[in-house]
Order: sequence, then C-alpha cells, then structure tokens
Amino acid sequence: MLTTLKTAYTDTCAADLAWALGREPLPALAVLDLRLTHAHVQLRLLGASHQVLLEEERGTCSETVACIPGSSTPLPLGVAKRIGDWEYEFAAHVETLSQGSFAGRAQELLALVAEHPHGLAGTFPGSPHAFTAMLAQREGGQVRWRTWHAYPQEGRLVATRTRVGVRMTASI
Repeated sequence: MLTTLKTAYTDTCAADLAWALGREPLPALAVLDLRLTHAHVQLRLLGASHQVLLEEERGTCSETVACIPGSSTPLPLGVAKRIGDWEYEFAAHVETLSQGSFAGRAQELLALVAEHPHGLAGTFPGSPHAFTAMLAQREGGQVRWRTWHAYPQEGRLVATRTRVGVRMTASI
C-alpha cells in the first residue's frame, strides 16, 4: 500500500533517528493491520518515521524508529534482547548514494513495498523521494520486518531489519 502522508517532512537527517523498544502507540498518519498466522502486526507510519506493534499469544512488542524529541537512544547498528519468551534482533544500516542512484533506489523500493500485500509506504509532500516504507512477513516461528527511511536532501537511505521469534532452547 502506498500513500501520500499529509504532514510536513520532519526528519531532517538520518542522524536524527532514534530507536526505542516498548513505547506506547504514537499518533500515526497511516496504519496497516496484518494477521500473520497467530500474530497481529500493525505497521504504523509516523510523521517522524515508523512504529511496529506486534501482538501474539506469548506477548507484545513495540518498536519505534523515529525522530523522538528528548530521546537519548540514537539509532544503533544492532541490538539483541530477550523479551519474555522471545528473542528480539534489530539491525540498521545507513547507505549514502549519489543523487541519480538515490532516485533509482527510491523508485525501486517504493514499487516493491507498494505492490506487496504486507507492505506500507508513505511519501512526504515536497520531495518525490522522501519516504518511509515497511514490509512484514512471518517465517516459521518468527515475525520479521524491514524498513527504509529516505533522506534525499543528504542522499542517505536508512534500512532496518528486525526479527522477533520464540527463544530457542539448546538441546544436548
């Protein structure tokens, strides 16, 4: 699903993104509710990037990557945590592209997410390549999502990858 977000473009640069786990739902400009087997996943586009809410019989998880005023947790390159019976893994990568490469990559990602039944993308007014895009899937006992945050004014694309799944126990 592709939508035009009705808000000002508030993310000024990739370095302004922060990561938070466990936040309450923030006001969203666009929402996609998904049922992935026994999991309810809500993809939420915020005026300042994204939030994913996951609810399953084993518990809940909330991930926020956004420009969060007063946040002291910058966007980490990687996080691995235990949340109840789950293992949570998060990774982020910042890519710097030339103007021509950025435009092509932006179009490619928007087309991929817009056509996907578990995808949500929102473009911001004022720049055809300013967007946030999200894609979720279930793979076995895990729910995974990827996100992309585009900063055309600086030629940066921030990609994140998250995996939440049942904690594996070692057998001997």
